[in-house]
Amino acid sequence: MKKIALILLVFMASAACKTNPFTGKKMLNFYGNSQIFPTAFAQYDQFLNQNKVVETGKDAQMITNVGQRIASAAERWLSANGYPGYLKDYKWEYNLVQDETVNAWCMPGGKIVFYTGILPITQTETGVAVVMGHEVAHALADHGAQRMSAGTLQQLGAVAGNVAIKDERTRNTFNQAYGLGSTVGVMLPFSRSHETEADRIGLQIMAIAGYNPDEAANLWRRMKAKSGGQAPPEFMSTHPSNDTRINNLTAWAPMARQEAAKFGVTSFK
Repeated sequence: MKKIALILLVFMASAACKTNPFTGKKMLNFYGNSQIFPTAFAQYDQFLNQNKVVETGKDAQMITNVGQRIASAAERWLSANGYPGYLKDYKWEYNLVQDETVNAWCMPGGKIVFYTGILPITQTETGVAVVMGHEVAHALADHGAQRMSAGTLQQLGAVAGNVAIKDERTRNTFNQAYGLGSTVGVMLPFSRSHETEADRIGLQIMAIAGYNPDEAANLWRRMKAKSGGQAPPEFMSTHPSNDTRINNLTAWAPMARQEAAKFGVTSFK
């Protein structure tokens, strides 16, 4: 049993060789679109059925319009960089949901939700584009499938340890240490790296779509003000700190402009 678990662990890790087109790096991902997307689409539909979707009005229309522009910009970039069929399985959808939560999210395959609670932070169409670019980037980089892959490896590691350790007291100690260590030392940094990656990819895409990348840092300044500076230490969080994001986005904005210029985009909203 121990050997089987270890062999499976090594095999799954080595099989995770899909390349992120935006970074050129190998991704930890051994789930294909055909395995992930149907479930994600069904869960998305269920969520919409159980929540109040804002179907009409200028805000709902803005969410859809911005989403379409961002997705179109992503497709332009992918086609220009040798990935013309990358989005063939994606089914983009953008919905505004009545909820005071300051959040937005994206499911695998391009299913996006904005809560009305984030609109006072986004303030403008360009602010929406900052958030939309980030959420679209999560979908493009297969972050959902990567999280599932990492979670599977984490579980396999726990199984291997429990099989290998026969003494119950030692096994209990291992489980406590492994749970904390693998979460704080691996899973949380993994999640933060995804958020940082989505910030950078999203900034690039929003610029190609014609939105001013300088506004990304301003949005996070507003987010920081909204939170009142209350946040867990970065190493205990799934997301980078507001200050880290502000500094990163400020530094990356000129590069996003340069990338947009390759597509003839030199003026921005």
